[in-house]
Amino acid sequence: MSNTRAFRFYTFLGYMETGIYIALGLLLAAAALLALSGTVPLFAAGIRDFTGTAVVFELIDRLLLVLLLVELLHTVRISVRSHVLVIEPFLIIGIIAIIRRTLVLTLQAEGFTQNMHWTEDVQANFRASMIEGCMLALLLVVLVASIFVIRRLEPGKPAEIEP
Repeated sequence: MSNTRAFRFYTFLGYMETGIYIALGLLLAAAALLALSGTVPLFAAGIRDFTGTAVVFELIDRLLLVLLLVELLHTVRISVRSHVLVIEPFLIIGIIAIIRRTLVLTLQAEGFTQNMHWTEDVQANFRASMIEGCMLALLLVVLVASIFVIRRLEPGKPAEIEP
């Protein structure tokens, strides 16, 4: 009788897990649609000022945020379908996040270099931005190498972790 209760509880937890994944997926989809709708005014502003780069950087940043949300949604969908946590999509999400941050950092650094008065604050902020850029580049190399290693270990099959 205790095995039956344990099985029912295990089944109940499985349903709860699936329900939470579905709710998470719906919220991620809504957030992606919201972020995507926010790109329309940015796109219009970019067309009006096609010589400027600030709007283009912001538009690309927003679109990469949408891509990041869609990749998270894809990962949740895979987890719901297979009940297995797949590693590679998380690494790809990390790469997209690094690219987003690098774009924002580049825009900020451009603002520092346009200011010709190199005060101590400007120099400190610029130095911190360069250090962050180097760390992002190092992290990008690690994530790409991780994907390479995962694909070499089992070609054609995504790496999985049993929960």
